[in-house]
Amino acid sequence: MMGHAHALSGIVGWMAVVPLLDGHEFFGLRFDLGPGEIVAGSLVCAGAALIPDLDAKSSTITQTYGVVTRGLSAAFNWIFGGHRNGTHSLLFALLMGGLTQALALWSELAVQIFVFLLLGIAFNGLGLGNDKNRLASEVINAMGTAAVTLALYASGVNYAWIGVAVAFGCLLHFAGDMATELGVPLLWPASKYRFGRNIGFTTDGKVERNIVTPGLTIAILLLSFYLFPWPELLPQA
Repeated sequence: MMGHAHALSGIVGWMAVVPLLDGHEFFGLRFDLGPGEIVAGSLVCAGAALIPDLDAKSSTITQTYGVVTRGLSAAFNWIFGGHRNGTHSLLFALLMGGLTQALALWSELAVQIFVFLLLGIAFNGLGLGNDKNRLASEVINAMGTAAVTLALYASGVNYAWIGVAVAFGCLLHFAGDMATELGVPLLWPASKYRFGRNIGFTTDGKVERNIVTPGLTIAILLLSFYLFPWPELLPQA
């Protein structure tokens, strides 16, 4: 799938599992997910849903932070054997989730910086800014990302679950690519078999543009009305 569809799937995926996670303990982590955690988790998951494509030089995430992400893209492409190989495996999802969770245990400041970076990736994937004016697009993205990151920090969002959200975002990326005709090698490096190959729709084809993307957008709206206490958020007469 294209970057915007992956980002949308990350938002939908996180919002969909909130009722299952909220108030429960999994993997030794307690999930108390208020409105701030729902928003933060959705955007973190959206950004993480683009990470597996860091192995492709033309991908949304590779173009997000200039020479830094382009350098990482070249390294990932070499380490993981090209596009849609190692970065599209269960091993990679576990690796990214584990490293992120370790970061959360190590430093709160490091987590805030990582959240800022992920939100920038998410907003870029969602199309924030104008591609016809790259500089303006980058400034708008940076300002929006900083504002949202600070707002989430001020609201006291607890990112104890961030490793789970990142791993889940990667898994959602795999699910999206498995729905396309190329498939993904989930069991890499043990096997290069591509799950979903030749049975899905064409990337950026009519199905993705006219059904998948609008469907994900509608799902976000419906889940928003379900998850957020809108009457409490509206001004009282």
